[in-house]
Amino acid sequence: MDELIWNAARASRAWLDAANGTDQTELTCRILKLTEEAGEAAGAWIGVLGQNPRKGVTHSHADVAAELADVVLTALVAIESLGLDARTVVATCAAKVQSRITP
Repeated sequence: MDELIWNAARASRAWLDAANGTDQTELTCRILKLTEEAGEAAGAWIGVLGQNPRKGVTHSHADVAAELADVVLTALVAIESLGLDARTVVATCAAKVQSRITP
């Protein structure tokens, strides 16, 4: 499963590169896509809470998790689009976090 994630990020980057190019505007759009995906996760959470009285409860925790997974994969694609290896960048980040919480 682990390889599926990293391969999907690389393949998505290659697909976007072929379809849209790789200039700074395209890179900007890929980074901004994170905001769009995060907004969808927020919207799903609002749906879990039933915060919109007109709509009521419209989403489940599973819906929120799926939207958060979209955020994660979009971030990995953005990292790959910067010309970096997403696996290495995420591993470095995880090690940094782990060092903060491990006594």
